[in-house]
Amino acid sequence: MSAAELPTTEFDEPQDAVLPAPRAADSSAALASSSVDQADMVQLLDEQGQLHHDPAFSPYIEALDAEALRGFYRDMAVARRFDAEATALQRQGELALWVPLTGQEGAQVGSGRASKKADYLFPTYREHAVALTRGLDLADLLKLFRGVSNGGWDPRETNFHLYTLVLAAQTLHAVGYAMGIQRDIKADPSTEPGAVVAYFGDGASSEGDVHEAMVFAASYQAPVVFFCQNNYWAISVPFEVQSRVPLVNRASGYGFPGIRVDGNDILAVHAVTSWALEHARSGKGPVLIEASTYRLGAHTTADDPTKYRMAAEEEIWRAKDPVARYEAYLRSAGLADDAFFATVAAEGDELASYVRKAVLTMENPDIRDKFANVYGAPHALVAEELAWFEKYQASFLDADSVEGAQNEGGAA
Repeated sequence: MSAAELPTTEFDEPQDAVLPAPRAADSSAALASSSVDQADMVQLLDEQGQLHHDPAFSPYIEALDAEALRGFYRDMAVARRFDAEATALQRQGELALWVPLTGQEGAQVGSGRASKKADYLFPTYREHAVALTRGLDLADLLKLFRGVSNGGWDPRETNFHLYTLVLAAQTLHAVGYAMGIQRDIKADPSTEPGAVVAYFGDGASSEGDVHEAMVFAASYQAPVVFFCQNNYWAISVPFEVQSRVPLVNRASGYGFPGIRVDGNDILAVHAVTSWALEHARSGKGPVLIEASTYRLGAHTTADDPTKYRMAAEEEIWRAKDPVARYEAYLRSAGLADDAFFATVAAEGDELASYVRKAVLTMENPDIRDKFANVYGAPHALVAEELAWFEKYQASFLDADSVEGAQNEGGAA
């Protein structure tokens, strides 16, 4: 049954499929004192890829050179190619699950590239493009989804935390880390100022962890940027069922600034996140960013969005594709040509080939390591359970030996 043939439901009409009008220009100083109006949204690139000026946020983009601007596209396009390859690997049985990011590249690359080395980022489980901007080996991301590791990388090397599968738990971890940064700077004023970015989705915003994290962040003026990628669907629940007001409006209830940005406009996302991180690093406290974006595919590869989402809604958002929009801008501005885009496509294919080979050669971990890592020190109960498990495994070997001997006797 196609999406068009699905029975009528209360969710048929996408209430927020069309983005609100871009906000009237105002100053970043005003943003520091109150949340933007619910109808306002920062946008620098319109859906046709035309660049518009904003007195508060355009300066953050004007400071970027041509190579940096081309790098934004490279990151988005390569991340999308990686996403397609990971999806294919899961469909072929090489990954247990995959969480696609297609459609959200602008929000992820724009924010990731705004962070500095001293900043620490807490992802959910979909921030693959953010990981790319932080210099992770993307093959390491797949270790978790293949089941060979609980993580796959050392977060201390890139200040990019391990993926969090428990919905919204990372927001509390992020605020705690940000409060630690405060104390480090107080103990040693020469410490390089840093901030934290806590990524979460609109679905996670309904969790109590997000509320508690924002309460603590506001109370302690913690240097944390809450970055919500509002893709309008918490698996099968539309956003209008989750919240009766725009997410950005929640910030004023906690007493810190909130700002809504077109999440499919990579330049606006980069500018807004740069401003928010400066605000946090300078000791002015937290910021909430609501990036209005859309997941063009399934929530995970275990999901079928045609069961709850109409094809017409998806088509509305495909016209807002962050990658296509930014390509149009680069071409119209004379910043990139066919040769550049062909080179990027080749880089994406090269990465896809690399991660496929890496996945197929990943070694299965020793199950005994799972027992060894339950506690920080040896534990009698765990040792007893390991002994039982080893005996259980040995029973299969014994059974195979008996069956083999019987088969040999029969053949004789």
